[in-house]
Amino acid sequence: MFRFEHQIYFYAFCALPVLLLLALWYFAWRSRRLKQIGDPALIKELTAYASNRKRIIKLVLFLLATSSLILAICNLQTGSKLKEVKREGADVIVCLDVSNSMLAQDLMPNRLTRAKYALEKMIDMLEGDRMGLIIFAGEAYVQLPITTDYDAAKMFMNSIHPGMISIQGTNLEAVIKKACESFSNDDGKNRAIILITDGENHESEAIAAAADARKKGIMINTIGIGSEKGVPIPLIENGVVKGYRKDREGQTIVTRLNSQLLKDIAAQANGIYVQASQKDLGLGAVLDKIGELDKAQLESKMYTDYEDQFQWFLGLALLLYFIEFLISERVSEWFKKLNVYGDAKK
Repeated sequence: MFRFEHQIYFYAFCALPVLLLLALWYFAWRSRRLKQIGDPALIKELTAYASNRKRIIKLVLFLLATSSLILAICNLQTGSKLKEVKREGADVIVCLDVSNSMLAQDLMPNRLTRAKYALEKMIDMLEGDRMGLIIFAGEAYVQLPITTDYDAAKMFMNSIHPGMISIQGTNLEAVIKKACESFSNDDGKNRAIILITDGENHESEAIAAAADARKKGIMINTIGIGSEKGVPIPLIENGVVKGYRKDREGQTIVTRLNSQLLKDIAAQANGIYVQASQKDLGLGAVLDKIGELDKAQLESKMYTDYEDQFQWFLGLALLLYFIEFLISERVSEWFKKLNVYGDAKK
C-alpha cells in the first residue's frame, strides 16, 4: 500500500507546461533577434559553437528534475506494517452517482466535485466505522471494498470521474443490490448505505430493492444533489464549457433532482433523506442517523506504519539538476570536430 502525504502539491505539475511554453517562446524570440542583427552567414559563423540540441536536452533534464522534486515534496509513503485492528462501529457503503448529469453546475464547481469534497471530510469524521465505495451510472461497480483504511478511501475518492462507466443512466436498483451484496456479514443491524445522487432513475425497481435491503437489516440514507427546477449538462473541454449536452432531436438535456423518489427509498429502508446545498451536503445528519445503529466489533487489516520514500525522488532531482548544470550550451572544439550534436559548423 502506498500514499502521498501532501497531495495538494500535485497542483505544482500545472506549472510545468507553462515553463515549457516559456522556454520555447524564448528560443523562438532569441532566434528572431539574432536574424535581425546582421548578415545570416556572419551570424551562423559567430554561433557555430552553439547547439540547439543541447538547449533542448538541458530543458528536458530541467523539467524531469522539477517533476522529481515535486514528487519528493508530495512525499510518497509505503505501508510497512500490516496490523489487524479491532474497533466498534458500523459498516457503511457510500454509493456515488458518476453519471453525466453529475457534471451539472447547480452546485459549484459541479455536483460530482462538490460531493467528492464533502465525502473526503466525512471520512475524517469516521470513528471505528468501516466504509466501502461503489460508483454507478447505468451500471454499478465496487470501487473500494469494506475497509478501515481511510487513506485508501481518500485515494480512490480522488480518482473518480464520469468516464469510469461507459453505460450512462442512473440505475438505482442496480446500485442498491450491489451495495447489499458487498457487506461482509449477512446479518446484524450495523449496516448502512449512503446513496448520493440526483435521483434521475431510469429503472422502475429502486423502491423494491430498498424494501429488500430493509428485510436484510440494512439502512439506506439518501442525499439528493442538484435542483428540482433543472439545469443543462455542460460539455467541458480543457476546463472550459464548450456547450451543453443535447438529445437525438437536438434539444438541450435538462437534469432535475428527483427528491420524491429518494425520499421514498430512504423511508422504505428506515433511513433519512437530506437535500444537499452548496454549504452543506448533509453528511453530518446522515452520520448522526447511522450512529443510532447497534455497534458491532469489527475486525480489519490496515497499515499502521508508513515509511517515507521522498529521498529517492529528491536524490534523482538533485542528480538531474547537476547534470543539467554541467551541460554547456556550447559545443566544445573536440565535439565540434566529431559533430556529435549535428549543429556545429563543418
